[in-house]
Amino acid sequence: MSKRIMIINGPNLNLLGKREPEIYGNQDFETYFGMLSKVYVEVRLEYYQSNVEGELINKLHEVGFSHDAIIINPGAYTHTSVALGDAIAAIKTPVIEVHISNLYRREEYRHTSYTAPHCAGVISGFGLNGYELALEYAVTMMGTT
Repeated sequence: MSKRIMIINGPNLNLLGKREPEIYGNQDFETYFGMLSKVYVEVRLEYYQSNVEGELINKLHEVGFSHDAIIINPGAYTHTSVALGDAIAAIKTPVIEVHISNLYRREEYRHTSYTAPHCAGVISGFGLNGYELALEYAVTMMGTT
C-alpha cells in the first residue's frame, strides 16, 4: 500500500509563476506538482493550498493523524502564526517546512519561524526543488515507502 504525503501551501503561493518571478520563479505549482506526482508514483501525493490561516490549521488537523508525512510552506504565516505552529505541534504526522526563497537573504522579520521548531526540518532557498528535497527525505529517511 502506498504511503500518503500531503503538500500544504500557504498564502500567496497560488500565484506562483505570476508573483515576483525574480524571487519565486516562473512555474506555477500545479504544473510542478504534476511533475512530482509522475516521479514519485509509489507515493500517494496530495496537494492543498489556502490563503486563510484557519483553513490551513483545519487541514493540518484533518491529515495530521492519517498521513505519513506533511510538507508545508506556510508562506508569510511562518513569521506570524503561533496558531499554525501550535497546530503542527498538536499532530502526530511529521512535518517538513519548505521555503522557495532563502529566508536569511530577505528582510530580517523573515528570519523568525513560529512553525520550524515543531517540524522535522526546514529546507529554504532552493526554489521549487525544495519540495522535491523534502519529498525525497520523507520517502527515504522517514521510511514512507
